[in-house]
Amino acid sequence: MKVILLGEIKGKGGEGDVVDVAQGYAENYLFPKKLAVAATKGNLKQLDERRNNIAKREAVRIENANALKETLEGKQVTVDATVGDEGILFGSVTAAMIADAIKDQLDVEIDRKRVELGKPIKVAGAHQVDVSLYREIRATVTVLVGVTAETAAEETEEAPAEAAEAAEATEEAAE
Repeated sequence: MKVILLGEIKGKGGEGDVVDVAQGYAENYLFPKKLAVAATKGNLKQLDERRNNIAKREAVRIENANALKETLEGKQVTVDATVGDEGILFGSVTAAMIADAIKDQLDVEIDRKRVELGKPIKVAGAHQVDVSLYREIRATVTVLVGVTAETAAEETEEAPAEAAEAAEATEEAAE
């Protein structure tokens, strides 16, 4: 069944595209949610008249996505998580946690569905994560999990104190 998309649908197309979809998908999902209309002669004629407006909106969306990409590309965000002895997390870091960290640290609102993790992060360290902004436009963000600059500084301050205590304990044991 041929339909005219009224908005962007991942994997199908963008606003104004005429695509072929299964009849059940169109009648049970696209039409009730007003994401598409049937590609009748009248609707196709209206689409031709609206093409100029659709092109303008598309240009604005692409411009906004590129500006957002410039803001996010190469940036680092930190996600606090409890880490075990061998660098394995208790739990995992999800797309929602990364989206919240981007909002808090970079002041950029990102939908969690746009964060492309594949599978949750379960190991501490630095991870490259892609954020889908619009169609093929993606930004790569480095996510630091577990060890942050502050915790690394605290660990280096605590390490000499612990070493001194251990040295005193070995001296007392030797006596």
